[in-house]
Amino acid sequence: MEFRKMRRSAQELSRSEAEKLLKAASHGVLAVSGDGGYPYAVPMSFAFDGGKIYLHSAAVGHKIEAIRREPKVSFCVVTRDSVIPEKYTTAFESVIVFGRAEILEGDNALAAMEALAKKYHPNGTQKSRDDEISGAMGRFCAIAITPEHISGKIGRELLKEEGSRCRENSI
Repeated sequence: MEFRKMRRSAQELSRSEAEKLLKAASHGVLAVSGDGGYPYAVPMSFAFDGGKIYLHSAAVGHKIEAIRREPKVSFCVVTRDSVIPEKYTTAFESVIVFGRAEILEGDNALAAMEALAKKYHPNGTQKSRDDEISGAMGRFCAIAITPEHISGKIGRELLKEEGSRCRENSI
């Protein structure tokens, strides 16, 4: 599939800039094809390792059923979002990922949970991570999104504030 080009290409972030935002963001929003054809978007904690986005979830529920039915998903993060009231706008950076989600099992699920544990408790010991993960494995499952397209954007106000930035090849 060919993905759309960004309409405001001057605001497009390079692939590496978009990936930096994915690594730094505290949470994102997962969008799946929900019940009755309605989109279902849910805020999620996540980890990005440069190749995959890892999420955790209850083992049953709306998003798990939706992913099993249709693995094509979208995932979005917004960072540095601040309102500029007098200009009726916001200063932001954002990333949208289109990809395919899969429910992970076994060692793949453990690796995903380890990535999440390291992100959200970077100073935790290996033992504390192992204890948390082993306690959660029966109740939770891990999800991996393999990106097929990543696009990042910087708001005009931030772009002006930062002046001309070096841009790498577009995504």
